[in-house]
Amino acid sequence: MGNLGGNLGADLGADLAHVAVIFDLDGTLIDSVPDIHATANRVMGTMGFAPLALNQVQRFVGKGLPNLVARLLEHHGQAPDGPLYAPAYAAFEADYLHAHDLTTLYPGAVAALDALRAMGAALGLCTNKPLAPARAVMDRLGLTPRFGVILGGDSLPVRKPDPEHLWATARALNRPHVIFVGDSEVDADTAAAANLPFLLFTKGYRKSPVNQIPHSLAFDDWAALAALVRRLA
Repeated sequence: MGNLGGNLGADLGADLAHVAVIFDLDGTLIDSVPDIHATANRVMGTMGFAPLALNQVQRFVGKGLPNLVARLLEHHGQAPDGPLYAPAYAAFEADYLHAHDLTTLYPGAVAALDALRAMGAALGLCTNKPLAPARAVMDRLGLTPRFGVILGGDSLPVRKPDPEHLWATARALNRPHVIFVGDSEVDADTAAAANLPFLLFTKGYRKSPVNQIPHSLAFDDWAALAALVRRLA
C-alpha cells in the first residue's frame, strides 16, 4: 500500500472514479473540542479535579482517547498510567458516546464531500476517535451515509500515526489512488509514513505553523477542496 499515491490519476481528467479521498474527523470535518472539553471537565470533576480551559484540553486532542485521558491525568499531577487511568477512561468513553450537542460541522464540509462523490470519488474516514462515538456523532450530523468505510481508533490494534490505520482504510475502499485530508501533525505524520499525498485543513487543531507541517497542498475553505483534489489527481 505504500505506493498508493505514487502516480495519482494522471489519466483521470475530471473523472475521480479511481480516487479515494480519506478524511480525519475531529478538527477536519467537525469541531468537536467543545464536547471533548465538557466531557473532560465532567469526568475529571467527579474525581475532584478543577476544570480546564478549552484551549488546554484542545492541546491533548489528536492521538486518540487513551492519550487524551493520560494527558488529562498528567496535567492534574497524576501518573498517566496509574490507578486512576482505567476508571477515568471508562467514564470518559461512556460520557462521550452521548456528548454531541456542542459539536458542529465546519462550514462547507458537507458540500465538499458531496461534490467529490458526484465526481466519482470514494470517501473513507480514518479517525483516532473510538469507533462508537465517531459513528454516533457522524449519524447525528448526517455524515455516515457519505462514507464507504469508517475506521476508528479502536478498529485496529494500531492507530494514527501508524500508517496501517490509513492503509487499512484505503484497502477497504479499493481504489488505486488515495489522498488523505486532515488538520494536524498526527495526520501529516500518518500521510508521510503511508507515502500518500496530504491535504492540510488549516483551521483545525494543528499546534504548529502551516509551513512546519509537511503537506502536499493546504486549504482553509472547504469550497476549495474539490479543485485541490483535481490538482493532485
